[in-house]
Amino acid sequence: MALIFYSIDDVDRFDLWKTALQEALPELEVRPWEEPGDLDEIDIALVWKPPQGALKKFPKLKAIFSVGAGVDALLGDPELPAGVPVCRMVDESLTRGMVEFTVLHVLRHHRDQPLLDANQRAGTWKAFVSPLASERRVGVMGLGVIGGAAAEALAALGFETVGWSRGPKEIEGVECFHGEEGMTDFLQGTEILVCLLPLTPETENILDQKIFRQLPSGACLINAGRGGQQVEEDILDALDSGQLGYVTLDVFQEEPLPKAHPFWDHPRVTITPHNAAITEARSATKIVVENIRRLEDGRPLINLVDRSAGY
Repeated sequence: MALIFYSIDDVDRFDLWKTALQEALPELEVRPWEEPGDLDEIDIALVWKPPQGALKKFPKLKAIFSVGAGVDALLGDPELPAGVPVCRMVDESLTRGMVEFTVLHVLRHHRDQPLLDANQRAGTWKAFVSPLASERRVGVMGLGVIGGAAAEALAALGFETVGWSRGPKEIEGVECFHGEEGMTDFLQGTEILVCLLPLTPETENILDQKIFRQLPSGACLINAGRGGQQVEEDILDALDSGQLGYVTLDVFQEEPLPKAHPFWDHPRVTITPHNAAITEARSATKIVVENIRRLEDGRPLINLVDRSAGY
C-alpha cells in the first residue's frame, strides 16, 4: 500500500511522518508530494491543505486523511474526488495542545494580564483585584472532542463554564446550550468567549456584531477555530466601541496575516500564527495506522467526515 504526503506548512514534516509511519507499518510505502511515482499506485493521501484539484490526479485513491482537525480546506475543493472517504484528525496531542492554549489565554484575560503588560511598558505601578474563577463566566463555542475537553478543563479550574453547539450535548460541570434558540442564553453574561468551532457554511462569519452585541460590554474573544468564522471589520469596530475589551486570535481570514493588517499594531489584540495546537506525528501516527488497517480489512473508518455537515 502506498501513501502520498503533503503539508502546506512545512515540507520538513514529511521526514517525521515517514519515520513514524514506517516504524508502525514497515510495509507501507510513504512518498513525498514532489515524487509521487506511479499515480495509479497511490492508495492513501495524508494531507494538510493541498492545492485545489490536486487530489484528483490519483485515480485509485481509497481514502483521504487530514493531518489536522479541520477539513474545511479539503471539503472546499470543488474537485475533491467524489466517493472517497475523508477522515479528520482526532488525536490526544492535538486535543491537549488546544486545551493548553485555551486555558492559557482564558487565564490571561481573567487576570487582566494584557493590562499588566501595558502598565509595565508604561512604567505604571497599579494594583487591582481580579475576581475568582467562580465569578467569571466563560463560554466555549464548539463542543466536539477538542471543545468539550477545553470546556471540561475550564470547569475544573472553577470557572462558570457554558458551552454551545449545533446539537444537544452533556458535559459534566458545563451548562450546555444548542442551536439558534440557545445562542442568546449562552451569550448572556459570558465575559470570555472561546470559539473552537469547525468551519462550515453555518459557522462562516458567525463571529460578528450580532454576537458581540449580546456579550457584556468589555468581553474578551478568543478564536482558535477558523479565520473564516470571524468578521474582522466587526472585531475592530467592537474593540473601538469598547464592546470587546480584548481579543486573542490564532486564525485569520487570510494567512499569513498581511503585514498591513490593523491587528498587528492594535494594543488590545494578541496574535498567534495558527499554532494553538499542532498535530504531533508520532502521537497521531497511531490514528492513521488504525485507519489504514481498517481500510485493508474492509472495516468502517474512524473519524469519518460527513461531507454534508462539513465535519
